[in-house]
Amino acid sequence: MSVLQATEKSIIQKLDLDGYIAQFKHYLAREKSVVMMGDIHQHYRYIKALSTIQFPSPLSVAALERELNIIKKQGVLGLDEIYDFVKICSYFNKLSTLELPEPLFSWIRGIEIPSEISEIIGYFNDEGQINPQRDPELFDIERAIKYNKTEIKETLYKLAHSSKLLPYLVDSQVHFNGGEETLLVRGGFNQVIKATVVGRSAGGYFYIIPQNISHLKDKEAALLSSREELIYRYCKQISAVFFKWERFLSFINKEYDRFDHYQARVSFARVNEYEFILPNKDKRIKLQDFAHPAIDNPIPISIDLNKKIMLVTGVNAGGKTMLLKSMLSAVYMSKYLLPFRCDPSRTQVGHYKSIEAVIDDPQSVKNDISTFAGRMVEFAKLFEKEDAIVGVDEIELGTDSDEAASLFRVMLDELKKRGMTFVVTTHHKRLASLMASDDEVELIAALYDEAQRKPTYTFLQGSIGKSYAFETARRYGIPPFIVERAKEVYGEDKENLNELIEKSTSLEREMRTKISSIDEQLSQVEKQKQRLQDEEIKLQESHRKAVATLENRYNAAVKKAQEALKAKESTEGRRLLNVAHQRKTFTPKEVKLESQEPLKEGDKVKYRSHKAELLSIRGNDATILVDGMKMRVPLSQLKKRGDSEQPKSVPKSSKADVTVQKTGASVSVKVLGLYADEAIEKVDKFLSDALVNGLREVQIIHGTGGGVLAKVITDYLKNHPKIEKFYRMPGNLGITIVEL
Repeated sequence: MSVLQATEKSIIQKLDLDGYIAQFKHYLAREKSVVMMGDIHQHYRYIKALSTIQFPSPLSVAALERELNIIKKQGVLGLDEIYDFVKICSYFNKLSTLELPEPLFSWIRGIEIPSEISEIIGYFNDEGQINPQRDPELFDIERAIKYNKTEIKETLYKLAHSSKLLPYLVDSQVHFNGGEETLLVRGGFNQVIKATVVGRSAGGYFYIIPQNISHLKDKEAALLSSREELIYRYCKQISAVFFKWERFLSFINKEYDRFDHYQARVSFARVNEYEFILPNKDKRIKLQDFAHPAIDNPIPISIDLNKKIMLVTGVNAGGKTMLLKSMLSAVYMSKYLLPFRCDPSRTQVGHYKSIEAVIDDPQSVKNDISTFAGRMVEFAKLFEKEDAIVGVDEIELGTDSDEAASLFRVMLDELKKRGMTFVVTTHHKRLASLMASDDEVELIAALYDEAQRKPTYTFLQGSIGKSYAFETARRYGIPPFIVERAKEVYGEDKENLNELIEKSTSLEREMRTKISSIDEQLSQVEKQKQRLQDEEIKLQESHRKAVATLENRYNAAVKKAQEALKAKESTEGRRLLNVAHQRKTFTPKEVKLESQEPLKEGDKVKYRSHKAELLSIRGNDATILVDGMKMRVPLSQLKKRGDSEQPKSVPKSSKADVTVQKTGASVSVKVLGLYADEAIEKVDKFLSDALVNGLREVQIIHGTGGGVLAKVITDYLKNHPKIEKFYRMPGNLGITIVEL
């Protein structure tokens, strides 16, 4: 046994996993270590893929390392040894016919059995023998052997029922002795029959082979010898082929082991309803509803260790050691992708290079070593390791607890700096009190049911537990008066300390219950919030679709209006089309919820970016005075001004030299960089605004460029009914002057 195998066996026994491992190995096609070498993430992908399909169980085969060495040396394998290779190749042929998910499909289909090996597979029947139907000589030998056996049985049957031998027969059955068919007779049989004695029974009787079937026995031996010679010729020929394909056989043997690892895990998990947990680089161990496989009807464990040290205190026989073994067992099973019972959605297990368990009492008379000295030897070895998880049961075992607490405090501090994680159990509170202030230490208390006077086998994080030594003693039969006297010796002060610890634990439990309730309420609020957000998204989408529908209808109406205006120009139509454009740009974001006083004639108002005076109101429209020009605009686009600026006097003349840019219409428009249809739409709206506001001359700035925009605008202006003439600005061909 190698050092690695011995270490593996030791940790399995210390964690009480030997029964679990034995059960798992029943699902393997051949004996092997549970350790899988290679990329664990790749193994996990294959196992999860295999878990989704049904597959045939692999046949049991021997470990074939010795047989492969014989092949390398051009030796001759026996028929049984050859058949083991045949079973492996036949199984992969079966797998290749299944509908396999990736990555199984690529792996199995990538294993191609050589044609010479496939031909050898056809030599064998289901019993692992050469099929007589393939060889006439073998067929004749097998038929002759069968006929000879029948003749032997019939001859013995006749002798067993002959009147001459009847007085000497013990019974009329044919007995097998040393593989030979015999009759069981009493002494004196040689007076009536010649026979060979091949054995004696416990009652002193004789097993005999009658002489008149000896020639049949000789014939059978000759036939069997001929068959063996023929089988040997087959073995010699097949072994020669195997020598040619030795590398392939070595390869497929390893692949069979690999698949065997996968299928055994999947089958084991299915039967026991276990789950696979892939270890991760995070050193956190979070178990949810975990059950150690060695415990019948276990109380599920839910624990979270995300610190370097877990210190477990509390009641005697309350499950502290079980918790320690459960934590390390989860790491071991996860490390080698062995399934176990847990809630996989909330279980997380870190990956560690090694697992160490300081559990047993190391005291040994043979080695002349004490308990504490043995513990020191084991701890000394830990300083040579890195990235390990270590379980230490009863850490102060074998020496003064106060001295041990100080010593172990320092050692644990140093070892955790080397990447070590510890799960430690103790009955003594000295070490717990020394390490309680360390942020890297998680305190765990094993809980006790005061009412029923027994441990609950549950645990509370963040608290120091009481040992309940007196209660445990009474539970296991110590007389009550002994326990009471022990309490008196123990002292009132220490008992008060334990009461404080109990109260702290109770308060902690109450706090945890309240936190759990708050978390549940918070979860409900979050769900309600998410539901409202989903409804808001649906409403926004509905609103968007409604706006898009109205937009399409609006565009269609505007297009029809433009076509109608081209057919028959109308100043009122142009004005209404301009109002439609203005109302189209109104969005819900412009709506102000705050109240505003109703506008009245004479109010100072603001229209877009211009200051104006409200002259009159007619329905939903209003007439305003902007920089000396009257304009008719929608009432909804006016806002009351807060200043007391006096309106400017209306100029008596409205000559063309008035600065029109300060009115609601502009004297120029830029269409640089626009597409042709965009430019025409912008120019059309611009000319409509100019006509409504009474402008006589405007500019269209289109640039020179390739001349495409200039040509499109020129074609549009030629067909406009309200344009008297248009021409390019002298000295700047990128601007067209339009007279309305």
